[in-house]
Amino acid sequence: MNGKQPNYTSIQSYTPYHSPQDPCPSIGQKYYFTPPQLYVGFQPENLEQFNYKEALKKGTLWPIFYDSYENPYKGRR
Repeated sequence: MNGKQPNYTSIQSYTPYHSPQDPCPSIGQKYYFTPPQLYVGFQPENLEQFNYKEALKKGTLWPIFYDSYENPYKGRR
């Protein structure tokens, strides 16, 4: 999109609460992905569109809303 770098990250993190009385070790930081539509205030006019066949594969008609999901647990098995 017009050569600009996005001013957000699609990966967010948080640290779950760990009680001092909890016998289990702390989990540490947890990560999660946020979808790109969270960072678009409204849908702009005349957005570029995927062709219908590609849109069915990607799950959206507009490339601005497409985000490939990377499974963070893949390869842990």
